[in-house]
Amino acid sequence: MAAPELKPILLVEDSPKDVELTLAALERCQLANTVVVTRDGAEALDYLHARGAYAGRNSGDPVVVLLDLKLPKVDGLEVLEQIKSDPRLRHTPVVMLTSSREERDLVRSYQLGVNAFVVKPVGFEQFFEAIQDLGMFWAVLNEPPPRGFAA
Repeated sequence: MAAPELKPILLVEDSPKDVELTLAALERCQLANTVVVTRDGAEALDYLHARGAYAGRNSGDPVVVLLDLKLPKVDGLEVLEQIKSDPRLRHTPVVMLTSSREERDLVRSYQLGVNAFVVKPVGFEQFFEAIQDLGMFWAVLNEPPPRGFAA
């Protein structure tokens, strides 16, 4: 029996520095999952709905979406709201990964159904460790609902 295809990790981040650090941290923990990077909320939604530049993509939905809060075009809260209101996507885990320490952002994220809210650590090593822990948990340890599950 063939091993199941690994689902990709979707990283939605507009900061080139944070993209580079996140990719390096995920690579260091040797996850076999492909990481798809989108630079704004509109591009992330195009990826998730397999439209625009991503029309016809053949990989499944992501194992986890690492979502920045402050994004160009469509902000992270709007992306989160669209994911969690879509019956096909609502069970996709979303981790808000942000530098915002605003309580209203935290509260709104949980109201919209975020699975985790992580404030980006300022220090390089702490940021690296946080990303590695997130990658290992969501891509390896977390047991997702069975395919076709509807709550």
